[in-house]
Amino acid sequence: MKEIRDGAQSNRTPLALDVDDFKGDFSFDDTFGNLVTEVLPLCLEKEVDSLEGHGNIDGISNGHMRAPSMSNAGKLLSSPLFPEVDALLSLFKNSSSQLVEQKRQVDAKLSNLTKEVSVQDLKHRKTLAELEKGVDGLFGSFARLDSRISSVGHTAAKIGDHLQSADTQRESASQTIELIKYLMEFNRSAGDLTQLSPLFIDDNRVAEAASIAQKLRSFADEDIGRQKTTVSSAVGNATSHIGLEVAITNLQEYCNALENRLLARFDTATQKRDLSTMGEYGKILSQFNRGTSAMQHYVGLRPMFDIAVMNADAKLVLGDEGAQPSPSNVAHGLSSMFKEIADTVRKEAATIAAVFPSPKDVMSILVQRVLEDRVPKLLEKLLLKPSLVNPPPMAEGGLVLYLRLLAVAYEKTQEFDKELRSVGCGDLDVEGLTESLFLPHKDIYIECEQASLKQLYKAKMDELRSESQLSSSESSGTIGRSKGASIVLSNPEIFVTVVTEFVRWNEEAISRCSLFYLQPAALAASIKPIFTCLLDQVSQYIIGGLERAREGLTEAAALREKHLLGTSVSRRVAAAAVSAAENAAAAGESSFKSFMASVQRCGSSVAILQQYFVNSISRRLLPVDGAHAASSEEMATAMSRAESVACKGLQQCIETVIAEVERLLSTEQKATDYRSPDDGIIPDHRPTSACACAVAYLSRVLESAFTGLEGLNKQAFLTELGNRLHKGLLNHWQKFTFNPSGGLRLKRDITEYGEFVRSFNAPQVDEKFEQLGIIANVFIVAPESLGPLFEGTPSIKKDAQRFIQLRDDYKNAKLASKLSSLWS
Repeated sequence: MKEIRDGAQSNRTPLALDVDDFKGDFSFDDTFGNLVTEVLPLCLEKEVDSLEGHGNIDGISNGHMRAPSMSNAGKLLSSPLFPEVDALLSLFKNSSSQLVEQKRQVDAKLSNLTKEVSVQDLKHRKTLAELEKGVDGLFGSFARLDSRISSVGHTAAKIGDHLQSADTQRESASQTIELIKYLMEFNRSAGDLTQLSPLFIDDNRVAEAASIAQKLRSFADEDIGRQKTTVSSAVGNATSHIGLEVAITNLQEYCNALENRLLARFDTATQKRDLSTMGEYGKILSQFNRGTSAMQHYVGLRPMFDIAVMNADAKLVLGDEGAQPSPSNVAHGLSSMFKEIADTVRKEAATIAAVFPSPKDVMSILVQRVLEDRVPKLLEKLLLKPSLVNPPPMAEGGLVLYLRLLAVAYEKTQEFDKELRSVGCGDLDVEGLTESLFLPHKDIYIECEQASLKQLYKAKMDELRSESQLSSSESSGTIGRSKGASIVLSNPEIFVTVVTEFVRWNEEAISRCSLFYLQPAALAASIKPIFTCLLDQVSQYIIGGLERAREGLTEAAALREKHLLGTSVSRRVAAAAVSAAENAAAAGESSFKSFMASVQRCGSSVAILQQYFVNSISRRLLPVDGAHAASSEEMATAMSRAESVACKGLQQCIETVIAEVERLLSTEQKATDYRSPDDGIIPDHRPTSACACAVAYLSRVLESAFTGLEGLNKQAFLTELGNRLHKGLLNHWQKFTFNPSGGLRLKRDITEYGEFVRSFNAPQVDEKFEQLGIIANVFIVAPESLGPLFEGTPSIKKDAQRFIQLRDDYKNAKLASKLSSLWS
């Protein structure tokens, strides 16, 4: 913006606008300010001067705005409010016209520029199109050049391959000619090695001589193979064969001599522990049969395979000659021996790695020698395969000692196997080789375990029988004991500790199975027959023990029968019969308690067996379909056989108890107990002596039944005993007649019996004895009251009718005719 300011308003020139004013950071506010600043300040100055000339400045006083007076207001209204408005309008109009002109000029320039840009854009597009065509052509040229270069490269590579092949063929032909010359030296005459080249004689060139000798042998062998397969004249074949056979024979002789010479030097270096020399000769010897002879020769001369070392192994593991080996000592000896062998193999591995070109092959031969020579010779002395027909006696350890030694040897050998594999064994199947050491023993392993368990069982039974016979011969107390001593007890008594020992044997056998058979299916198949042995043992043992206890019950029954058969009026004979009956009763009570104890031990033994099956057997049988169910069924069958014998014995126990109760009642019960001549006197409310004796006997003898039986077995036994007791009492009371006071005593006896059987917890028995209490009222009430007595209980009319006939007034009172209508 350009302006000329002279300081006076009249001399002010018009404002000139230029396009450059709108370039850069343009601000409308600044432009407008610059436009009006030249006018507005003059107006302000003029207004202030006018007010000062009149001396009336009332607008501001003490910092406060005041309203002008009326006289001054009039003066202000007479002059214009914006004196410079005309100047501003003129300025604005001038500026507007200049802006319009500037806009026209700018639009003209923009139009010209747009045309120029269009022209330049067309030229640029044309140039780009021409450049693209040129670039495409250039790319095509580059592609053709690259293809040509690639073709030339391939051609050069083929030429190089041909040149290399030609050079190889030339070199091979040169070597072949050289080999033919050497071969002709060996083809002169059989056994003539005196005219060989210095190469084959110079000790400093043995490596080169060995290499060439092996090439000559390969060349000769290949030639003979071709001659055998190529059709040619018979003469030519014969001539070729004869010449090559001579060369091969001489070469073989030379190679053998050279190899022996090298082996001798290798041995000398080995004795001196000169690893560098050993490695040098080992590398040369590797050219003979890939070094097999050298490797085997080195392994065979190791001190660890000396006879003295192997004898020391046997003494370390087996102890002194003739002594019975202990599994713990054998385990310690095997650990020491295998540790010593592993340490030796580890040291040899370091030497082998430094000497031989193929250390893995040498390690395979070394470890194979250990597992096929040193370890088997010890196992042959340690594990003498037993005869199952004539097994070793228990005094010499029996089959179980062989099995324990076998398990120890197998476990320690498996640990040794892992140790060897950690050292390194090349491509040798160490695990398979180790397993093959025990195959002859594993073939009969299950049969050995079964035979061992049977042998242990037989030895234990013999021991228990000896102890039983010894204790029976030393005892001389009751008749039952002495009589029992006269019978040879083939079945020992049941002891829970013995069954626990059976389970321990079986558990030990199962642990060995887990060691030998790692596959779940194979383990399950091996466990099943061994567990079956335990079932047979426990079943046979507890059945035998129950049968033994039954023998006492049978003996007591025989003594009772003998007492019943003996009848005599002689006082001496009667006293002897009473004594014999008491002895029979004592024998019966002792046998009863003994059988109950056997039943209790039998239950504990079965519980131990079932717990063992759940904890140790069942889960291991699952991998084989049907094995778990079959074993469970076998166990149930075995236990059912024992249960059958126990049921027979419990029935004998009931017979024994009822027989003794009947004896006590028949001995102690007096006719006057229920028909007292002092009828009408104050009745005796005590139970009869016979009842008291019977209840005391039952309480004493059944104490063992309450502790020996449990669950449903106990409930069934006590229910049957209560029913038999009820029946026996009914039959017993049929032998007596009753007056009213006797009926009261009978009712007291029934109450005593009822209170006792209530401990049976058998509702059926309790009900029967309650009915007996009701029936006993027939002896107490008057004859005319008998009819209404049973109106509410028709089920006991039959027993009541039998009891009514026992009233002492039954005939005198003609109760039969009076009650005939009641029972009809």
